[in-house]
Amino acid sequence: MKNILVPVELHSSIDSVFQTAALLAKRFGSQIEGVALGPDLPDLVAFDMPVSWTVSDQNQWKELADEAQKKFESTMASSGLSAGGSGPGWRWGGDRSLGDSQMASYGRVFDVTVLGRPGSGRGDPRLATAEASIFESGRPILLAPPDAPQTMGDTIVISWNRSTETARSVALGMPLLVQAKKVYVLTIEGFMVDGPTGEQCAQMLANHGISVEAVTRPNKRSHGETALEETANLGGDFLIKGAFTQSRLRQMIFGGPTAHIMAKAKLPVFMAN
Repeated sequence: MKNILVPVELHSSIDSVFQTAALLAKRFGSQIEGVALGPDLPDLVAFDMPVSWTVSDQNQWKELADEAQKKFESTMASSGLSAGGSGPGWRWGGDRSLGDSQMASYGRVFDVTVLGRPGSGRGDPRLATAEASIFESGRPILLAPPDAPQTMGDTIVISWNRSTETARSVALGMPLLVQAKKVYVLTIEGFMVDGPTGEQCAQMLANHGISVEAVTRPNKRSHGETALEETANLGGDFLIKGAFTQSRLRQMIFGGPTAHIMAKAKLPVFMAN
C-alpha cells in the first residue's frame, strides 16, 4: 500500500484521518497525497445565474481549498513524515477542490483512500464521500474513527459473511494481513450467504504464513452491533469488512451491517465493494 489518498475537508474527524493515514504510511513506507474535498456541484448551472453568486462560490471554494492545504501541510509536517521524496512522505495534490465523484474517480490510481467515519452531527464527515469512494473508485477505503487510533493492524478481525464483497476486501487487505500479529476470521451465526466457511478462509490465510484463527459467535442483536462487540472482545484494532452485501437502498431503508459499522465503529475499518 504505497499510494494513499487523503481527501481533506475540515470536518470533526480530520485529525484522526491524518493520524490513521500516517500510521499506514509508516507501516508501508507510503506516499500520502492530500487533495481538497467539497460536495459535488450541480452538473449544470442556469444561464441566468447571477454572476455575483458564481464568483462568490468560486472564491469560497478557493478559500476552502487553501484552508484544507494549510491544515494538511501543517499536520503532516509534525507527523514525522517527509515532504515528497522516497519512503514514508506526503505531498499536496492540487490547488482546487474536488467533488465527491471527482475524488472517487481520482482514487482509482491509489491503493487506498482514507476518510473520516461518517456521522450525523453538524461538521461530521459526510456519508456521500464514503459512498462515492466505495462505489466509484474500484479501490478500498479506510474509515478513520472519530478519535485517532494509537495502534492499527496488529490484531485484525475479518467480519466474514462468505460474500463477494468481503472476499474482495480480504484480497485487497492482504498487505495488512500478512503484517498482522494475529488475525481472526469472525463469523456471526445467521448472517451469511452461500460461499466458503470462515474455517476455509482462515486456511487460505494460513497458507500465506498468517497467524489466523476462525471464530464463530451467536448473533446477539444485529450483525453490525455483534461484529463490533466481538471485534472489541477479540482485542481487534482493525476491522476488514465487505461493504453493502445487501443493496444500498435496502440498507438505507431498513438498516444493515455496513450502515451500522460506518456510523458506530471506534476503530479503523477497511472496506471494499
